Amino acid sequence: MKYTRGFFNFIREQGVIGLAVGLVLGGAAAAVAKSLIDNIVMPPIGFALGSAEGLKGVAWKIGQQHGQDVSIHIGSFLTDLINFVVIAAVVYLVVHLLGLDKKFDKKKT
Repeated sequence: MKYTRGFFNFIREQGVIGLAVGLVLGGAAAAVAKSLIDNIVMPPIGFALGSAEGLKGVAWKIGQQHGQDVSIHIGSFLTDLINFVVIAAVVYLVVHLLGLDKKFDKKKT
């Protein structure tokens, strides 16, 4: 019984539940941001660049080897980069709007 009480005190005091909720919500927000980028933002950009597959289909052909095209798939990299920037911006805004950034400031002595 003593260990059970200590365990629950640890969970309450260390914010383990808040961390777990943050991880779950962060995963959900990442999925929504990725869907927004892949399904709404990238198709018009890819279309403007001449790719029917959205931005992921944009590639630079650099040559041929053994009868097959060799390409640099710059569109896939740009898609992942844009996903990262959008997710990082959302996390920053949430932390800033909730005032959590002030919570981590070191107190001046």
